[in-house]
Amino acid sequence: MLTVDVELKDRKYSIIIGKDLLKDVESFYPLNSGDRVMIVSNPTIAKYHLSTVENTLFKLGCHVDHVLIPDGEKYKTLESLNLIFTALLEKNHSRDTTIIALGGGVVGDIAGYAAASYQRGVRFIQIPTTLLAQVDSSVGGKTAVNHSLGKNMIGAFYQPISVIIDINTLNTLPRREVSAGLAEVIKYGTIFDVQFFEWLEKHIDKLVSLESSLLIYCIERCCQLKARIVAQDEKEHSDRALLNFGHTFGHAIETHLGYGNWLHGEAVAVGMLEAAALSYLNGDITENDVARLELLLARANLPTYSPDGMLSKEYLPYMKRDKKVLNGELRLILLKSLGVAYITTNISEDKVVQAIDYFSQL
Repeated sequence: MLTVDVELKDRKYSIIIGKDLLKDVESFYPLNSGDRVMIVSNPTIAKYHLSTVENTLFKLGCHVDHVLIPDGEKYKTLESLNLIFTALLEKNHSRDTTIIALGGGVVGDIAGYAAASYQRGVRFIQIPTTLLAQVDSSVGGKTAVNHSLGKNMIGAFYQPISVIIDINTLNTLPRREVSAGLAEVIKYGTIFDVQFFEWLEKHIDKLVSLESSLLIYCIERCCQLKARIVAQDEKEHSDRALLNFGHTFGHAIETHLGYGNWLHGEAVAVGMLEAAALSYLNGDITENDVARLELLLARANLPTYSPDGMLSKEYLPYMKRDKKVLNGELRLILLKSLGVAYITTNISEDKVVQAIDYFSQL
């Protein structure tokens, strides 16, 4: 078992990473005998892992309820959020309850937002079951639901009390979901750590195959990088925005196609390439740098071109509604070099369109 601490100004919490953690009562610290727990999951995840988590919590002496929300990004809505509130109220959960998010990024985001809102805030624990959630969305306290006009537009910053990453949950994950998670893994090397990027170039094929020793190191490194940036900038006033590399483009793809038609990691993969192309057009990185990123994403079985039929000009309305827009200016994350990213608002729309066209199939 490995531990990564997220150090915040007023407190800290731990991310634990290993195998068979869902069966280990010690993984569920700081829960105690007598605590009330509401597990939030979906039917797909529940059939694999819900009984394991419930049995472990019963051994610990907790009083356990659960609620299942529909599976999929298109259900990351206020309606699904309300299902959680209804279950909490029907079961008479009070302010001392703990919500456990058992699932991928959608479950984690909705359950976290429910925890932030229910009786003005209750404890919650993240148990991410997808690679994408394990390396990214479960860490750092971003919670949200989507709106038809934009992704993650309604939410709150609300930190968990712990994150439990059991890599055994990845054994039931579809290959497409593994690849989607690797997009976020590749992001960390691209923006923060060129040596990690080079390590990924050597080992990406074994990561696709879920080789456990490499996987544990990979998840640990991603969590270390994210924990460091969250500690510096918990509510994204400055450098935490670097984690959105490729996301402004990627969110436009997700919203345009309809949530769930492309997985988040697939859209981010193309978004990262479009941001890299913009960095090249801006004179920051070389064409070879762009090609290395494209090859690494392709080896992870991720798309490397804009969705068929999506015009470059169709990105802009979504991008202008993105959360990263400040004072009407589009704020983008670009690369100074592989492993070094920066934030800028000084990019023309024409150059943005040119970058999108760089990876267009039209």
